[in-house]
Amino acid sequence: MKRIRINAGKIGLVFRKGDYKRVISEGIHWIKPFETVVKYDLSKPFYPSIELNVLLRDEKLVEHFTIVEVGDNELTIQYENSNFKAVLTPGRYTFWKGLTEYSFVKVDLSKIEITEAIDLLSIKRKELVPYVRVCKVDSYENGVLFVDNKVDKILGPGEYYFWKNAKEVSVSKVDLRQLQLEVSGQEILTKDKAALRINFYTQYKVVDVTKAVVDNKDYEKQLYIFMQFALREFIGTLTLDELLENKEAITKYVLSSLKGKADKLGVEIRGCGVRDIILPGDMKEIMNQVLIAQKQAQANVITRREETASTRSLLNTAKLMEDNDMLFKLKEMEYVEKIADKIGEITVSGNGQIVDQLKGIFTPGK
Repeated sequence: MKRIRINAGKIGLVFRKGDYKRVISEGIHWIKPFETVVKYDLSKPFYPSIELNVLLRDEKLVEHFTIVEVGDNELTIQYENSNFKAVLTPGRYTFWKGLTEYSFVKVDLSKIEITEAIDLLSIKRKELVPYVRVCKVDSYENGVLFVDNKVDKILGPGEYYFWKNAKEVSVSKVDLRQLQLEVSGQEILTKDKAALRINFYTQYKVVDVTKAVVDNKDYEKQLYIFMQFALREFIGTLTLDELLENKEAITKYVLSSLKGKADKLGVEIRGCGVRDIILPGDMKEIMNQVLIAQKQAQANVITRREETASTRSLLNTAKLMEDNDMLFKLKEMEYVEKIADKIGEITVSGNGQIVDQLKGIFTPGK
């Protein structure tokens, strides 16, 4: 007989010639000849030296085990003393009872949603990352969740986690902010065959995520094409002069044309307008010449109007002076005074008639 001591926190399995016989716990034990004892630490997982199913035939030994069965399409999250420890993949696992408090959360990988009681920190552990899909929807977005190419539900802003399995999962995100779409450098012919380029913008907002993503493909491209068609339809009915004089009408027409079509795309038109109308180089030169001619004609009209008014004023003055000798003399003195202001010195040569004439000019007659 041989004396064997099993310390606290240990357990022993007795074998005879390689065959399992019994389990011995803490204390002093006597074993028979040809028997050996394999000691195990109760604080560590159990890794059997022989086939586990053979050991599990012993009901007394089974009482010392916590057995965890993990099937296909399953995972089990292992906690030790309420702390995350490991992820158990399909198989059978045995843990010693009594020393360490074990707890387990079984996960069904055949579904998409994470409905198990798993905290977020555990989900983000590196051990679980290979089994989890992550999708982030920003605060200004909504997302459409597709499972196997079928619409599952609409996702609001937030961070979402799904189990990774054979199912195909995708999320199409839509920006819910007010956006701007611009048609730049669009070449269009007017009614009188004048070629021009136009820059036009539209402000819009997605109001129905399902229509925008599910019912329509590339709703932004469709909205862009609708803008192009509306511009061509309207500008093609106007001459160049009519277009330049009534640019606001373009905005009204495009806005009314897009409204019904935008509803089907799940978007709301908030505003639109013409940014620029660009003429070709030769057309621009002709327009400048026309503008110069118009301004020159206006200047000529103003000049003639002023000349007519000046002539009419002189005629009225002449008529008044013709009827009134005193007024004539005052006007004559006014001009003489203006002349005198310009003269610093007068030298007179000649007979007395010149002096008499000057005297007659500067001395009012009685």
